[in-house]
Amino acid sequence: AMAYWILKTEPSEFSFADLRRDKRARWDGISNAQALIHLRQMAKGDEVLIYHSGAEKALVGRAKVLGAAYPDPAKADPKLVVVDVAAGAPLARPVPLAAIKADPVFQALGLVRQSRLSVVPIPAELWRRLEAMAG
Repeated sequence: AMAYWILKTEPSEFSFADLRRDKRARWDGISNAQALIHLRQMAKGDEVLIYHSGAEKALVGRAKVLGAAYPDPAKADPKLVVVDVAAGAPLARPVPLAAIKADPVFQALGLVRQSRLSVVPIPAELWRRLEAMAG
């Protein structure tokens, strides 16, 4: 079954616009153990929402996972994995973190519960709710 994810990025380092320009990217730089576990669970075709951290704090666009996680070729540590993602469309309306936090249905979502986590799984029913909020 397809899975759904949020990938966080600091737009000053790599923004959704950068991903759109490049069409695809290696999602790297993840060192948190829990986030790495999530990366390893990703599979080709999984759907992704891209979240801009920092000042923006909003879901801004869509992407797709292009394949399973693999060891980061830029690092010597085999525990550090990456995934390749392809850019999708920008969201019709960005979904601010404040709006997500304001809805009690999202209380258990990692984006709300573990604010430092850069790779967050989304249950299908919450994915549909976020899609609706994004227009």
